[in-house]
Amino acid sequence: MKSPGYRWAVPPPAVALTDPPGTLRRPARRGARAADRGVSWVLPSHPSSVSAARRLALSQLAVWAVPGPADDVELLVSEVVTNALRHTVGPVRLTLCLCPADDAVRCEVEDADPTPPHACEAGEEDEGGRGLYMIDLLARCWGSHPTGGGKTVWFELHVRPQAERRPNPEAP
Repeated sequence: MKSPGYRWAVPPPAVALTDPPGTLRRPARRGARAADRGVSWVLPSHPSSVSAARRLALSQLAVWAVPGPADDVELLVSEVVTNALRHTVGPVRLTLCLCPADDAVRCEVEDADPTPPHACEAGEEDEGGRGLYMIDLLARCWGSHPTGGGKTVWFELHVRPQAERRPNPEAP
């Protein structure tokens, strides 16, 4: 039997997310500063939302001119959105925040299931079960917290400030 990446309870009925798609909002985290910027989208409960989430994330990083972690953001957004859509009912909310005071990009995925993610041990032949380990390896920090109608799974990736992005004189 294949071991899933998360263990989930039976999904609760779908709940409406509080903000309309594409609304700007501050990230729901302790220590957030007024300078932090975020953008949010509601994604329908459909497999095509995973590729849409990747495109939205990459497009937003380009708007913010954040060059460093694009591949990691794309991979981890795909993982978190896939699991949210696979294990809950209804839409999910993807939020990306640029946190210049912390030199970070933060991704939050809100869904309607209050059950927190739980890492499982994947066998060599298992096709799934490695998502939280990937997040743990690539993200500088990650976690989840309950919301009024479910939970939010989040991760942060380090980005270098603009002043540190200098070309390497020894590079070919």
